[in-house]
Amino acid sequence: MIQVKGRGGRPRSEQARDAVLHAVDDLLVEVGYAALTMKGIAERAGVGRQTVYRWWSTKAEILFEACVDDAEEELAVAPSRTPLAEITTYLDALVGFLAHSAAGAGYRALIAAAQHDPAVKELIATKDVLGASASAVLRRVDPDRPADDQAIDRLIGPAFFWIMSGRDPARLDTHELARSFLRGLEPEES
Repeated sequence: MIQVKGRGGRPRSEQARDAVLHAVDDLLVEVGYAALTMKGIAERAGVGRQTVYRWWSTKAEILFEACVDDAEEELAVAPSRTPLAEITTYLDALVGFLAHSAAGAGYRALIAAAQHDPAVKELIATKDVLGASASAVLRRVDPDRPADDQAIDRLIGPAFFWIMSGRDPARLDTHELARSFLRGLEPEES
């Protein structure tokens, strides 16, 4: 869970928290990021606005917390028998998250907002939602090689760009992307 700045007062009710996080996902899909409001989130969640503002300062904070919670679950893939199956399964989960999940829609909206809102940019920099999941998969594929930023970017980048540029996710060949990624891990011959 993302830790938001402490505001004092009563401790969070897990039921109210869950209601707010579900509400932000639902409203994002219905009305889009620009029309999303703290008031609307509170009303959808069935909690008072003061409850929402006690725990989060902005709609971006709520959406980011919901995205992180869901991404950790949706991108946690079970180990596979081969590196190719492992990478392909991960890329399938990544594409599913980015293209078909309410949390993925929220993450895409936050990435877009971060391009012109420094506060959102700072917020999403607090936790690398995609990088953490990719790193876990890369450690299983090759425990002797550190999952550095470059390897993570090479794994995530093509699928991320495909989805963010509005291309049809059904036309993305994750198996071929996985094969290409693994070829890039092979040592170069002199």
